[in-house]
Amino acid sequence: MTGVGIIGCGRIAQERHLPEYQENPDARIVGVYDVNGDRAREIAEKYGAKAFDSYEELLKAPDIEAVSVCSSNNTHAEITIAALNAGKHVLCEKPMAVTYEQCKAMTEAAEANGKYLMIDQNQRLTKAHIRAKSMIEEGVIGRVVTFRTTFGHGGPETWSIDPGKNTWFFDRKRAAMGAMADLGIHKTDLIQFLLSQTVTETTARLMTLDKRDATGNLAGVDDNAICIYKMSGGTVGTMTASWTYYGAEDNSTILYGTEGIMRIYDDPAHALVIVAKDGTRSEYDIEAIQTNDNQTKSGVIDLFIDSLENKTEPAISGKSVLSAMRAVFASIESSEKGCTVRIQDETSK
Repeated sequence: MTGVGIIGCGRIAQERHLPEYQENPDARIVGVYDVNGDRAREIAEKYGAKAFDSYEELLKAPDIEAVSVCSSNNTHAEITIAALNAGKHVLCEKPMAVTYEQCKAMTEAAEANGKYLMIDQNQRLTKAHIRAKSMIEEGVIGRVVTFRTTFGHGGPETWSIDPGKNTWFFDRKRAAMGAMADLGIHKTDLIQFLLSQTVTETTARLMTLDKRDATGNLAGVDDNAICIYKMSGGTVGTMTASWTYYGAEDNSTILYGTEGIMRIYDDPAHALVIVAKDGTRSEYDIEAIQTNDNQTKSGVIDLFIDSLENKTEPAISGKSVLSAMRAVFASIESSEKGCTVRIQDETSK
């Protein structure tokens, strides 16, 4: 059984990490830490754990073998590297970090300490996405020529543990990035997963169109991001991330191939739809996509604990997410400079 610690007891920890660790028979919640001490103590009492006064103290606990880093974006690298150096395995929330250099340092710390680093890119684990990837590889829709992948909802101010316009998600110092980091990284990672290709070129526009902070000023981070991605296999498509979809959440992907079209989580009635070249329609009722209002088991915690119990690197390793983070940072650069940015594969350097 793996003893785990939770660093950051906000909404994602309370909705996903804590209950999923509790349900896993091979995990035991040993300790928690949050900048809000009262919150940490309340969580500790609920789960029969110890509330620590600092994350440094938590990392000294010998019976904690692994930690979930669920803190604000700007602290991911600092806490993750400290945990790895303390001999702990780490499951870190997305976005992995706020600079590419930090992301690299995290993977290097994991390697140097012989510990596992996993990132919560949970879209790879949904049943429809797994099935879609298999069908793409089988050539069901032929060669994928173009795509559209989207993730949009009404914004984090309703999701955050401290709801409202004072949410840390709107604070550039703590969040660093907005919709692009919150939602765009999910769909960037997903499209690479589905196509088994990496983003090699991006033409992007990141904007703040509607979200305002408590003072009435536009939020310090983007609330919309629109990117045109060129992939390593020649496929081209768009990735849209938005916090201004004030209605039904959209977490869909459409792939246009030489032999048909694949619609994933696009039809509310069917998780996966294939429309063949001849017009034949096939529907697959696999599962409904998770939404902020409909939280279901993510599978992330089980995958993490399974990797620790079996001493195998988790499928969603820090290294496997680096290329998606490169695309995110290249998209920010593209938007700031107003030009297309080409992404050099590190293996070619």
